[in-house]
Amino acid sequence: MTAIKHALQRDIFTPNDERLLGIVNVCKAGKKKKNCFLCATVTTERPVQVKVVKVKKSDKGDFYKRQQMWELRDLTVVDAKDASKENPEFDLHFEKVYKWLASSTAEKNSFISCIWKLNQRYLRKKLEFVNVSSQLLEESVPSGESQSVAGGDEDALEEYQELSTREEQDIESMMEMCEFAVSNAEAFAEKLFKELQVLDGANIQSIMASEKQVNILMQLLDEALAEVDTIEGKLSSYEEMLQSVKDQMDQISQSNRLIQISNTNNGKLLDEIQFLVNYMDLSKGHIRALQEGDLTSPRGIEACISASEALLQCMNVALRPGHEQLAAVNQQQKLFAELRDTFARRLTNHLNNVFVHQGHDQSSTLSQNTAELSLPKHSPLHRDLLRYAKLMEWLKNTHREKYEGLSRTYVDYMNRLYEREIKDFFEVAKIKMAGTSKEAKGKFGLHGSSGKLTGSTSSLNKLTVQGSNSRRSQSSSLLDMGNMSASDLDVADRTKFDKIFEQVLSELEPLCLAEQDFISKFFKLQQHQTVLPPLAQVRLMPHKTNLSHIQMNDEKDLVRLMMNKIFQSIEPELNSLIALGDKIDSFHSLYMLVKMSHHVWTAENVDPASFLSTTLGNVLVTVKRNFDKCISGQIKQMEEVKISKKSKVGILPFVTRFEEFAELAETIFRNAERRGDLDKAYVKLIRAVFMNVEKVASESQKTPRDVVMMENFHHIFSTLSRLKISCLDAERREAKHKYTDHLQSYVINSLGQPLEKLNHFFEGVEARVAQGVREEEVSYQLAFNKQELRKVIKEYPGKEVKKGLDNLYKKVDKHLCEEESLLQVVWHSMQDEFIRQYKHFEGLIGRCYPGSGITMEFTIQDMLEYFSSIAQSH
Repeated sequence: MTAIKHALQRDIFTPNDERLLGIVNVCKAGKKKKNCFLCATVTTERPVQVKVVKVKKSDKGDFYKRQQMWELRDLTVVDAKDASKENPEFDLHFEKVYKWLASSTAEKNSFISCIWKLNQRYLRKKLEFVNVSSQLLEESVPSGESQSVAGGDEDALEEYQELSTREEQDIESMMEMCEFAVSNAEAFAEKLFKELQVLDGANIQSIMASEKQVNILMQLLDEALAEVDTIEGKLSSYEEMLQSVKDQMDQISQSNRLIQISNTNNGKLLDEIQFLVNYMDLSKGHIRALQEGDLTSPRGIEACISASEALLQCMNVALRPGHEQLAAVNQQQKLFAELRDTFARRLTNHLNNVFVHQGHDQSSTLSQNTAELSLPKHSPLHRDLLRYAKLMEWLKNTHREKYEGLSRTYVDYMNRLYEREIKDFFEVAKIKMAGTSKEAKGKFGLHGSSGKLTGSTSSLNKLTVQGSNSRRSQSSSLLDMGNMSASDLDVADRTKFDKIFEQVLSELEPLCLAEQDFISKFFKLQQHQTVLPPLAQVRLMPHKTNLSHIQMNDEKDLVRLMMNKIFQSIEPELNSLIALGDKIDSFHSLYMLVKMSHHVWTAENVDPASFLSTTLGNVLVTVKRNFDKCISGQIKQMEEVKISKKSKVGILPFVTRFEEFAELAETIFRNAERRGDLDKAYVKLIRAVFMNVEKVASESQKTPRDVVMMENFHHIFSTLSRLKISCLDAERREAKHKYTDHLQSYVINSLGQPLEKLNHFFEGVEARVAQGVREEEVSYQLAFNKQELRKVIKEYPGKEVKKGLDNLYKKVDKHLCEEESLLQVVWHSMQDEFIRQYKHFEGLIGRCYPGSGITMEFTIQDMLEYFSSIAQSH
């Protein structure tokens, strides 16, 4: 086994840098015995890899080759079959179970022990050994064959060191010097032993000869020790001197530290004094400006602004701990508080006077602007007051109560001013809108609940006289105008109303925006989030309102609240103007809806939550309600329409009104934002038109139902096709379908059976064919023979046919109205239907009476001449 092991190491494993540590001769259990070797190897290079290799002897020679290889880390179970009895069988569990039969139990045990050692040394994985004796798995290497097979070889290989090249050369030269080194090894070894003894003796003599030199060395060491003692003495004296110097330096350092602390304290004291002087000292000029500064001149206002900002900075300075206990600081704070109260009182009184003065002065400016229907501009007032904006901000930060009192004063006086101006403005707008005399104005109630004009009454009377020269001045009263139908008012009246309404909105919009912008800038109410105390909210609100419990969460709400108070008359005045316009002409709601929608859309783009956006939005709801009311009124008029029983119907009035409404609406709503409202109204109206046309057609006595349906749906179809209203495409197709169906129905019913006996004859022929009689055999029927056919045909010569058609034309002419011009259309359809019947009769004659030579008394060409001549004669 040893020779085989060396051969395997040399031929198979050494070329692959592997060492063979364990080997066992095995064959597969239960099969034909084919011997092979299982070898446990490790690689010589790191990291070490442990493998189990199956080696088989070649059949064609005396050499070995690898057959299969497994990694030891893939081994999970080693099963020795029986731990108590000798059994050469064992199993190795890799990816599958391999069953082996060893040549001897000793080789098996040695190989299993080698596997266990390799796992313990290199892998230390949880490898399960089943049916293996515990003695076999001990750390000590067993004696006997196992040592030589596994452990011994491993240790020997580990202790073995390969000779270097120089050592090999020395050994070779030494063996060359001795001739019998190879032939007589014992003599060569004895010679080497003798030479070694000679060398040992020489070494001993050399050691003995060096004793004298050792004594000299010891003497030198003693002298060196004495010199060291001398140096240590000097070092001790130096150390004492240095300790004295150190003590003196410590005293100097302590003195310097005390001096430094004193300097630091002095510096800090100076900083505190400079801080108080710099931040809590107000110049005499600022004090004088706060106490008696001029609040009317620009230079005086600038001086007061600078002084107030300096005072606010001094009052808001962040005092350091301990400053409050200084008497000078308390004295300065008391002075600042007195200056603050004094200047706040002066500023409040001055601005109150400005508000009152400006409010009274502005009341006389309306008479200069009413002729052009425009509101007075307040930009001069805003420009003057904005000079005080920074002072208002100072007042807001320092004296909230006075700031809120000024806010209430401004709101109250501006409310009175705007209320007079807006009311007078709307009075003029109503007079211009009505375009009538002073007497008519009184009848219509243009003064509102007060019953008289306020403000510049004389100027309004003059405008009333001017307005009476308008195109509608012949009306006796506004009440009569309110009762007129939409068709009685022409486009000029509506355009005039549209311009007036647009002018009203165009004047109100910049007025509200300018006032809101001024309030935000003057009262410093920007759009950032802020929370007011509940008390401040209550003080700012009007005393007579129920809004005292509203919690304002930001300054934007405060701006809107002030705007609501100042312009509280705008919304009712707008609603009153809208009611007047709607009463004059219900179609005015279309103009108002478009204009109001556009202004609401514009205001929402600027600020969706602004006063203007909210107010116009509320008014838009009223306008939309009036628009819906107009549509409902149109539908109600349709439902209540009555037709004359003695005259023909023609185009119904509500169909004409729908056409007028659609034409007007398309003109007004071109590029409008609220097109969806109009589309919904269109659908409601057209469905009502359809339903009521059918209702009237059913109730008509003078005019046939088909004629009423045909003419009105033709008119509707023409209107929708001309206006191209996209949302009514389905209704347009439906109108065309109804028109076509009723045209065909009227043609068939009116034409009837102009050749009545001939119709009855051929109906009998068709009945016989339907009963199963062949067409060519019909002529053999007694009642339908050729003789009977000729007799019937002779009763309808061309002259009689033309006479009947002439009577039919007169009848159709009486039914149809002239507006739609459908007579020729109907007459042409009757011609087509008559020709169809004629061709049907000829076809039956050809199929049922073939070869008989029987024909009608007139031809198709004759019929075309009859229809043409009748149409031309009328």
